[in-house]
Parts: sequence; structure tokens; C-alpha cells
Amino acid sequence: MRIGFGLPVSGAWATPENIASVATRAEAASYASLWTFQRLLIPDGSNMEPVYQSVLDPMAALAYAAAVTTTIRLGVAVVNLPFVSPAYLAKQAATIDVLSSGRHDLGLGIGWMPEEFAMTGASMQRRGARAQEYVQVLRTLWGPQPSEFSGEFYSVPRGTVAPAPVQPGGPPILLGGMAPRALQRVGQIADGWVTSSRTDLSKIGDAIAVIRAAASEADRDPDRIRIICRGVVRAGAPVSDGQGNRLLLSGDYGQIRADVGWLAERGVTEVFYDLNWDPLIGSPDALPATASDRAASLLEALSPSA
Repeated sequence: MRIGFGLPVSGAWATPENIASVATRAEAASYASLWTFQRLLIPDGSNMEPVYQSVLDPMAALAYAAAVTTTIRLGVAVVNLPFVSPAYLAKQAATIDVLSSGRHDLGLGIGWMPEEFAMTGASMQRRGARAQEYVQVLRTLWGPQPSEFSGEFYSVPRGTVAPAPVQPGGPPILLGGMAPRALQRVGQIADGWVTSSRTDLSKIGDAIAVIRAAASEADRDPDRIRIICRGVVRAGAPVSDGQGNRLLLSGDYGQIRADVGWLAERGVTEVFYDLNWDPLIGSPDALPATASDRAASLLEALSPSA
């Protein structure tokens, strides 16, 4: 089991100083990876969670972290692919891979908020089919040059795209999603699956089984599919799921560590602790000094080297 950590990209602790500090401390504490996420808009009148109220761009934050680290991997979980052309994202991801000397992981989602689709001029129709082709375009642009692509949704004129990513074939592509078809798509075309903050971790084994079955049917090795869990940590008193059960990754440090072991037994290969969902850290209304101190304490207490 590899243990990662969420970069400060939301709310009071999302500052240049904290990005640099968390990135270097996490690397020194033997964390395997750092992660960001995307949110473009909070619709007027929405009561969305505090974590979404003020969010840095995920790719820019990773590039910033790349400048102060040397070994820790840098992932985004996730960029919603309908909001940006595959050619543009291919260039961004390749650039981060070059700047980090081959440490980038690219997570993709298909989006869900109608208002974000409206503001980006994207279509909510046939998102799954678009995702399939989108991945093909990325891998084409990261492959042998010159390249070209002609599909139903995307077209790339013959030409050369450089510089190439450091990682052969480009950064690993991770897909999100919980619907059966989305899970099957992971097994068929992706390098891994990344869960969302809303995933019911108590049932994660069922989702992993769907992914592995799809990989086998596609003549791919199911054991090579990475299963990456966003760990929404609720440190302190245990939190109930509303049915009398303790939410996984809530409670004291011992309970959180035990939950990570339980997830590993069900096939999860990596968990990253994401404190952006902690309202005392990732809310815009949190006290900056308190948020930074709490985050630093949790980073040290849960570190793989502790």
C-alpha cells in the first residue's frame, strides 16, 4: 500500500507557502504522492461543501510543487475532460512530466455539474464515448511523432508535438467514476481508478471486482490496474454514516491506519490523505494559522515513516 497526501488547493491553507511546505515535508516523510483536484464554479445559491468554495487550478499547483520536490509523484484527481481539449491537456500534462522528471499521474473525470458545462461550452451528451476517444488522443500525442488522429469527436492534423513526456507513452491515465460502465472503462483502457470524495469505501471491493473483470475481458492484466483512494480524513471523534456505522478514515490515528489496512486487503493499492475536505483546513472561513498547524500535525502523525 502506497500512502499519498493531498496538496493545499482549497480554502484557507491553499497558499504558495503551504504548497511548498506540505510538498517538501510530505516528501521527507516518505509519502509516495501529492494530489490536487478541480472545481471551476460554485453556482449562485448553491450550498456546496466548503471544500469547493475556493480552489486553485490543479495543474498549476502541481507545477509549483514540482519545483520544490525531486522524488514524490504528482497527481491530479481529477481534471474533467469535457472542459478542456485533449490537445491542450496533453501539452499541460507533458509539461508537468518534463518539469518533474517523469513524476506525473493524470486523473480524468467526465464532469457532473451542468453549470460548469455551460461555462466551458462543453456538452453533457455522450460523455462516456468522448472519454474513450479522449484517452486515445492523449496517447497518440504522447506517442511517436509526427502523429495525427481523426475520430468522431476529436481531430488532430498530422504534425509534431514536443517536448515528449519523460515517461514512455506519457503519464499514467487514471479514470474516475462509479457507474458500472465507468468502472468497466477503467479496466478496459486506463492505468488505474481514482475514487471520489463521495465513494462509499465500505463497498469498494465490489467496484474493484468490476474493474478487474473488465480488464480480464479486455486481455489486460487486472493486477496492473492501480486502485487509488481519495482518503477523506475526519480525524478526531468517529463520524457516523447515518446508519450507526463509523465512516472509514474517521476517528483517531489508530482507527485511520487500521482502515487503510482494511482497504489494502480489498485491493486498494494507494490511499492519499486529503485534508482539503476537513472544514478546519479546507474551508475559506478557516483560520489560516489554525488550518496550517492542524494540517502539519496530521501530516506528521499519519506519515508512512511514523
